[in-house]
Amino acid sequence: MLQLKSIGTPLVLALALFAMAGCDQAEKSAQKMLDQAAESAKQAIDKTNDAAQQALNEAIGSEGKPAEDGEDKKDTQDI
Repeated sequence: MLQLKSIGTPLVLALALFAMAGCDQAEKSAQKMLDQAAESAKQAIDKTNDAAQQALNEAIGSEGKPAEDGEDKKDTQDI
């Protein structure tokens, strides 16, 4: 019976380590899927924004070029 007790503790610890390693792998896999989903969403938002800008430019009669940031601002000097 003494041998069974001496084998039991390391066996439980080994099983716990395997379980933790499996959880870590699952977490990494889930994080990778979330990153891919976020990138896809970002691309969809960018494409939608580009299409909306193009439609707006066509509607107001612009030549299709987006306004530069500096065009809307007056020349000012910082004090």
